[in-house]
Amino acid sequence: MTMDSTVLSTATTDDRACYPLDPLSGAEIEAAAAVVKESEYTTPTLRFVMIQLAEPDKNSELTFESMSDVPRRAFITMYDAPAKMIYEAVVDIGARVIESWTPVPGRFPSYLVEHMTGVEEVVRADPRWQEAMRKRGVTDFGLAMIDPWPAGYYGAQDHYDSSALICRPLTFMRAAPSEHGYARPVEGLIVTVDLDQMKVIDVEDHGVVPLPPKAGNYSAQFMFDEDNRPAFTQFRDDVKTIEITQPDGPSFTVDGWKVQWQKWSLRVGFNPREGLTLHEITYNDRGTVRPIMYRAALSEMVVPYGDTSPTHWNKNVFDMGEVGMGFSANPLTLGCDCLGEIYYFDGTVHDSSGNAVTIPNAICMHEEDYGISWKHTDFRTEEVEVRRSRRLVISMICTVGNYEYGFFWYLYNDASIEMEVKLSGVLTTGSIPEGETPRWGKLVAPGIYGPNHQHFFNFRLDMSIDGPNNSVYEVDSVVEPEPELNPHHNAWIAKDTLVASEAEGARDWNWSTGRYWKVTNPSKKNELGAAVGYKLMPRDPVPVMVQEGSYIYDRARFVQHNLWVTKYDPEEKFAAGNYMYQCAEAQGLPQFVADDAPLENTDVVLWYTVGAHHIVCPEDWPVMPCHYTGFKMKPIGFFDGNPALDLPPSAPKCCHSNRM
Repeated sequence: MTMDSTVLSTATTDDRACYPLDPLSGAEIEAAAAVVKESEYTTPTLRFVMIQLAEPDKNSELTFESMSDVPRRAFITMYDAPAKMIYEAVVDIGARVIESWTPVPGRFPSYLVEHMTGVEEVVRADPRWQEAMRKRGVTDFGLAMIDPWPAGYYGAQDHYDSSALICRPLTFMRAAPSEHGYARPVEGLIVTVDLDQMKVIDVEDHGVVPLPPKAGNYSAQFMFDEDNRPAFTQFRDDVKTIEITQPDGPSFTVDGWKVQWQKWSLRVGFNPREGLTLHEITYNDRGTVRPIMYRAALSEMVVPYGDTSPTHWNKNVFDMGEVGMGFSANPLTLGCDCLGEIYYFDGTVHDSSGNAVTIPNAICMHEEDYGISWKHTDFRTEEVEVRRSRRLVISMICTVGNYEYGFFWYLYNDASIEMEVKLSGVLTTGSIPEGETPRWGKLVAPGIYGPNHQHFFNFRLDMSIDGPNNSVYEVDSVVEPEPELNPHHNAWIAKDTLVASEAEGARDWNWSTGRYWKVTNPSKKNELGAAVGYKLMPRDPVPVMVQEGSYIYDRARFVQHNLWVTKYDPEEKFAAGNYMYQCAEAQGLPQFVADDAPLENTDVVLWYTVGAHHIVCPEDWPVMPCHYTGFKMKPIGFFDGNPALDLPPSAPKCCHSNRM
């Protein structure tokens, strides 16, 4: 950890006047919960699943800057286990009134806090599980590490009509307290836990596989493994200090949750399900504030596994919809997770009783140098002009079981926007007998393999290119279609195809045509007479290995296309639907496009899916170096020239090895 970083400030959610899009404060969360608990609807067994801001309806101005009387409302999801019923409520916090109360039959909720913490204790006490562990030579059950994996879907027995709310935890064995437990997966042992009653209802044992022989430790606490062999012998001694300093302070300003940086303005948000959200993203173009995106956030993610063995085939976790990315957010550490002049936002969530819980430093914001923005050397005059690029970084890192997911939004001073997902953490592992080779994965250490799997992240981008009415075009580079216009066989054109309605809204990337998509405002023209716009640029698209006929195919239908385009509907927020836990039906985007709403010159939403294709290797073990994926949005005719032309030149600097 370096000590040259600086905390500029930390925003809490209880010390400022509220803007209508600001996240609920801890006091507001508890006040909303109290209204429910004091109402006629409450029961002794009612538990709070998610309490978050009920965002006010989008207006034609795309901002609430001139509105001071918007009521603060909470949207609350609750679960009553004996009734096996989800309830949704909207609470006016100031008036202390329940405005709506809606039962949601036939669906299961995401995890409650006690589900994550109580499953391990319940499983460890079960005699059937203990007997299975004894068969594997384990007698110290206290060293077992039991991960409460969401149930996935095995078949009709898991459906709402015939099942309780369940999970299927997996077992790993530590050799010592605090050791790397994922190095010793207990293969073939599957437990089913009734989360409504917190009891084990089934234990499947598909046969004993020896525990892997080698530790997988990666911290200095375990410099040597159990055979006194070095995991690593010492830290590198040739890593010199890097100092990130801004003697004049950062270029951004913060007012509550509003951020202004150079010509950008936006609002940061946070809630238990999505975690980090961005709102009202605008750019000041020579004195004119121009909207670009109204709202941007992760909409859903899923991790389908490609291993058909009993312990792994049904690992298909929706980490956001089944667990909650806000609940999973890390308290970030200065100098480790974030480096430089740092501004932190706390995240506020809650427990199942409605008590507020603060995650300190859940969101990190800072600036980064990003190399050259633009440069040209006039070789005739030897005049050189060069400007350095800089970006504003707004990030959140979430831990869901074994994996870490970092979500990094970048705003650049050339008016580009980028989302980068960083994947790290520990592989979920399987054991395999010595001498065997896994068919659906790769060995990472003796007796340990990582199953083939993929990660898909869908981002909902509520567009507002210079206003609320936009159109979407698919752009392909193709060989000149008229032979007489291509006598030298070198010509090619960019072909625009309008995405005219939702029936045409599911689109796929095409490598052979360099395909991208652009969002334009038909009513706003640049100085060349073209509609202003932004283009969405794919980054490292991956093939989708989820196959029709599998349960996950319908549950995660959003992964079947890189891009979906829909007409704005405030009820359509999540790519796989509101409640996908133990549900086999296709929800979300397939339903959203079913009415085939027209998309030309209207309020459009982009749903873009990025993926990570993971065939593991030994270098991913025992902890995985970051893998990067994401997408970028770049202005295309939005400006009348290079928006970074006015960047000031940098003063020449000297360094230790080359004094100027």
